[in-house]
Amino acid sequence: MSAILQIKGVSKSFGGIIANQSITLSVANKQITGLIGPNGSGKTTLFNSICGTHPIDEGSINFNGKEVSTLPIPAVAKLGLLRTFQQTHIYGKLNCIQNMLISAKPKSDNLFSIFSKIPLDLNNEAEHILEFVGLYQKRFLRAGDLSFGQQKLLELAMALMNKPKMLLLDEPTAGINPTLINGIIDRLIKVNEEYGITLLIIEHNMKVIMNLAEEIFCLTHGKLIAQGTPKEIKNDQKVIDAYLGK
Repeated sequence: MSAILQIKGVSKSFGGIIANQSITLSVANKQITGLIGPNGSGKTTLFNSICGTHPIDEGSINFNGKEVSTLPIPAVAKLGLLRTFQQTHIYGKLNCIQNMLISAKPKSDNLFSIFSKIPLDLNNEAEHILEFVGLYQKRFLRAGDLSFGQQKLLELAMALMNKPKMLLLDEPTAGINPTLINGIIDRLIKVNEEYGITLLIIEHNMKVIMNLAEEIFCLTHGKLIAQGTPKEIKNDQKVIDAYLGK
């Protein structure tokens, strides 16, 4: 399977602290891939570098055939590479439909103009995606009144409004009621299968990532120490040592 994301020799430091050191990995197109590692292992820094938040010190990041390591965040997003966050980035005072319409990146920044003349097809698309993630019945509810798990689903829906080729998901099940986790997993699988979107997921819940990912990469101390199938990662002694200590 061809790679949609290729990272070669990527390093990133903050002062004297090395966050990522010579990381090389490839993410297969239209696949669900996991990125794991103990706290402070450099996972979120790598995400930030991929999306343009932190310029890398050395190496290259190629997305869908284009070098993106020198591009700003909006340019990377325009190519179809988007991310979600551990803490949701939503507009709490607006309802779910309004959040969806804002996320579609209209030409005008004026909120009145965004909501005064809404194309019917855009509104229909927003409602369709909200139904897909299970939030249709709450479409007129203020986003800030949703549960944290529902807010994460809304953020996922907002990303889908931009028709991404790839999504980087930073701990999509963190802080969610355990009874809702299976629903999140189900939606992510459907995003991959029905929309054909490549997913790269940071996740600390090992049960979740083992059930979701076809391939997993493990970082520790800013270095890539292992890669393989969930079964291979589960039995890799370097991964076990990284989490439990030698």
